[in-house]
Amino acid sequence: MSIETPADDFVSELNAVRDGWNVAMGVRFVRASADEVIVEWDVADQHRQPYGIVHGGVHAGVIETIASVGAAIYATPRGQAVVGLENHTSFIHAVREGLLRGTARPLTRGRRTQVWEGTITDSTGRIVATGRVRLLCLDPDTALAGSKVERTSRVG
Repeated sequence: MSIETPADDFVSELNAVRDGWNVAMGVRFVRASADEVIVEWDVADQHRQPYGIVHGGVHAGVIETIASVGAAIYATPRGQAVVGLENHTSFIHAVREGLLRGTARPLTRGRRTQVWEGTITDSTGRIVATGRVRLLCLDPDTALAGSKVERTSRVG
């Protein structure tokens, strides 16, 4: 399925600077705006737990990633960074293989906090996992883990 890329989509920028966890998980951004973030990945060995199904931590991590990216895109014009406060992920259907898609959309966006909801589906559109992430918006020069948050134009 092809998705048209609107002008406010940061997908090219995000895929150009993929690093760390996203690379390890094989996550590819399909759409990334302040209103919706979509990623895809192919299930591989690094995603499976000992029973051969995708580890719940992968689903929780993808949901947190897509919620965080969307929240950051929304907060960045104000010079803010975002950090996750809560992640509640429910595992609906086990999956062993195939293409998975994660989609996140905001439920509420304020100056100090945002709440985003994410859904993971398989290639047939069946829901595999759902989650809700609450994020804190940090103003520039706020202390975070011993360092000040720098004003940034980078998302994600």
